Amino acid sequence: MVPSTEYLHTVNDGGRHYTVCLLERKCVCGRFQVDELPCPHAWAVLKSKFPMPEEYCSNYYKPNSVVMTYDVPVYPLPDRNDWNIPAHVAEEVVLPPKWKRPPGRPKKKRDIPLSELLQPKNQHSCSICGQGGHNKRTCKNAPRSI
Repeated sequence: MVPSTEYLHTVNDGGRHYTVCLLERKCVCGRFQVDELPCPHAWAVLKSKFPMPEEYCSNYYKPNSVVMTYDVPVYPLPDRNDWNIPAHVAEEVVLPPKWKRPPGRPKKKRDIPLSELLQPKNQHSCSICGQGGHNKRTCKNAPRSI
């Protein structure tokens, strides 16, 4: 571990260098920002420099936050016969989907409609006479050179 400033340190871990900024709670590995818990690189800096590294953990992981999560009482629902359901909700019928997805991988080729099959194919036209069905090499209307 090499300190650059009071809050910026470079940590060497197995030949790789990681920059840890304790002021912004960031590390080059990205785990410090995502998990909001010190990554192993930040932990190495915190253990050697600061007496209370727990202060760099997010409040979400602290005991009083966990206790507050379960502080609000959750009441069970009454018996189904005692439910007060509005009439417009009770009358609504919910049906399953009209089609079922077939098993297996989806097809890659698309189904060609009949109207597209009946249309003539894209025919090339002759560059000399402009008629279709042949090209300039087989053109019988080409001017002959004498």
